[in-house]
Amino acid sequence: MRMETSTLISSSILQLVSFVIENEEFGVNILKVQEIIRSVSITRVPKSPDYVAGVINLRGKIVPVIDLRKRFSLKPKEADKDTRIIVVELDDKVVGFLVDKVKEVIRVESEIIEPPPDLTTDISTHYITGVAKLPDRLLILLDLDRVLTPVEKEQVSEVYAEASSNH
Repeated sequence: MRMETSTLISSSILQLVSFVIENEEFGVNILKVQEIIRSVSITRVPKSPDYVAGVINLRGKIVPVIDLRKRFSLKPKEADKDTRIIVVELDDKVVGFLVDKVKEVIRVESEIIEPPPDLTTDISTHYITGVAKLPDRLLILLDLDRVLTPVEKEQVSEVYAEASSNH
């Protein structure tokens, strides 16, 4: 008896953490996210790049925090009760990303994800892996590994080293 290959296409489901910056909703793969915390006191590190908000002390560990508004060249906004820090691991380093608001954890079928159109947002398509077409909105998928260039990742490492040597 001959086995026929299945014609069923298995749908892969992505779990994403969705968050808002400047009225745009973004999603990142939940597997990248270690935790989400309320915005805490961020200590500015002298001579650090503009997009680095500073560092936080997360249970005794120094964590650099990237301000995604500044990284994406958006106007600054004061932290409020909704502001969150999404803590992730990038290249074996723990980094926080400052966002306006975290919305939800959402399950998205890979079939509804399309390549990024040229003019989705003011944010460079270099960071965007795709756009999920949800029934009531679009969700822009960010690749956190590409939000910082290799040079910028090195700058963040230097901020971490500077902050660690002062503690």
